[in-house]
Amino acid sequence: MSSAAADDAGDGDALSHAHPEPARAAKVLIVGAGMAGLSAANHLLKNNIRDFIVLEGRNRVGGRIIAINVGGRRMELGANWIHGILGNPIYELASANGLVDIIQENKPHSVVATLPDGRRVPFHILQEIYDAYFWFFRRCEEYFLCKYLPPDGVESVGAHLRLEISIYLEQFPEPERHIRNLIFNYLLNRETCISGCNTMDDIDLMEIGSYTELPGGNVVLPGGYSSILGPLTKNIPETQLLKGHAVSCIRWRAGLESCSTTDSGLGEDLAARLPGGNDNHLPDCRSGNASLSTSPSRKQRAKVEVVCQDGKKFLADHVICTVPLGVLKESGRTMFDPPLPDYKMDSIDRLCFGTVNKIYLEYERPFLNPGLSEVLCLWDPIDPKEPVSERWFKKIYSFTKVSETLLLAWLSGDEAKYMETLPFDVVSEKCTEILRMFLNDPFIPKPKRCINTTWWSQPFTRGSYTAVGIGASQVDITNISHPLYMQPTCSKPAVLFAGEHCHPSFYSTVHGAYLSGREAAQVLCVPDTPPEVVLDVEGTADLSSWLEGIKLN
Repeated sequence: MSSAAADDAGDGDALSHAHPEPARAAKVLIVGAGMAGLSAANHLLKNNIRDFIVLEGRNRVGGRIIAINVGGRRMELGANWIHGILGNPIYELASANGLVDIIQENKPHSVVATLPDGRRVPFHILQEIYDAYFWFFRRCEEYFLCKYLPPDGVESVGAHLRLEISIYLEQFPEPERHIRNLIFNYLLNRETCISGCNTMDDIDLMEIGSYTELPGGNVVLPGGYSSILGPLTKNIPETQLLKGHAVSCIRWRAGLESCSTTDSGLGEDLAARLPGGNDNHLPDCRSGNASLSTSPSRKQRAKVEVVCQDGKKFLADHVICTVPLGVLKESGRTMFDPPLPDYKMDSIDRLCFGTVNKIYLEYERPFLNPGLSEVLCLWDPIDPKEPVSERWFKKIYSFTKVSETLLLAWLSGDEAKYMETLPFDVVSEKCTEILRMFLNDPFIPKPKRCINTTWWSQPFTRGSYTAVGIGASQVDITNISHPLYMQPTCSKPAVLFAGEHCHPSFYSTVHGAYLSGREAAQVLCVPDTPPEVVLDVEGTADLSSWLEGIKLN
């Protein structure tokens, strides 16, 4: 609550209603304090634009970057790795602030792959299937760049992979084929968490190659991924970073009905071509901001009006909207006034925004072999006709050792959404049952603590990250990122969009969100009119005589 609001509250409700808190104004409003919003704010600061306000619905910053401390242990609930080193601005930011070890220690990764009856799969078979799957997936990615087409009727990554797998397995007798198929199923379940989808049948085959993977592998920050938030927030004044301000409406043509064309220099002809003829008055946008006119002699700029759920209002020349794709899917038709254009909403609907959740299991004492890194669970493929309540845990494809007493499991899609409805102790019991079954050890202890994420239930995310679904493409990402202008004649947009869903090749990543936020802010940092270029040619009296001296080949 601002000091003005506090004063009103102190004087009683009657005074508060009689004198509502006036709208606060700024040149730029940034909706959302996740990576894209923080990146935009920092870029504005670097360009000496300090008149901005960041509105964050939660009582914390970071968005899908968040860690909690439990029993002195740090657990990352959101982003886990920096994906790639070369050309990654997040890695550069972490390095510049001493948050990353320059020399990465490659710890040996020892896994055990087990069947539901506890039998272990020989490592050479596991390696064989890993290698085959790698090339199958690479062939899926090649369609994006190559001109040849997939087989008829094969539109999804899942369908193409299953086709390759079925051909590959034909060379083996039934028992060996079954074990190998279970390993492929494990890899497909893992891929849904990497891609952010329910099944790989949801992902468009022709577009999977649009994602660009930066070289350098996955990097873990010693202080946790959330340590990256420190450098991004330290220079933003607290008075300009408003938490607990959930936005309900962005009125991006507010006040245009009172705009005058008298001083716009646009003439009646352009106004007449708008719906409603001359009644649709155009603002003066030559300075990058529309002008409101209460009289011919007094003009005011048209502002974007942002209304919060608590009724507070903010006015700005420009708004950078960084709400996640999941929120746009749920509220995109009601959050904006006027509504978002149809082409933009169609693209929002076409893209996938999958749910990927984590399960942390904390134990009193170690119980796995110290040299073991991960337990792979080789389930039979899920039958989608089976009730989700009876199959959700079969999407848990492995348990990874974070430390000797902390395990981490992942699951995605409908099963992840269902898990969010269960109490922690139910999830804990099921995970214990799975470990005892696959390791064939009835004495595996119950965890002392179980924590799972709930990204689908979170109102400010409604999922985890973006994927290109069947029928969608990079064009949809570009459509969503297109800014909105109050009028076609405005030199700068009223609303800009940023977030990982707005980067055509780095979608689903933190560095994609960072770059999109920086790009949106850069649009507002460019001067409204370019500096005038004057040709000064010695010995010429006018331009025509200078042109006569030019020889055209």
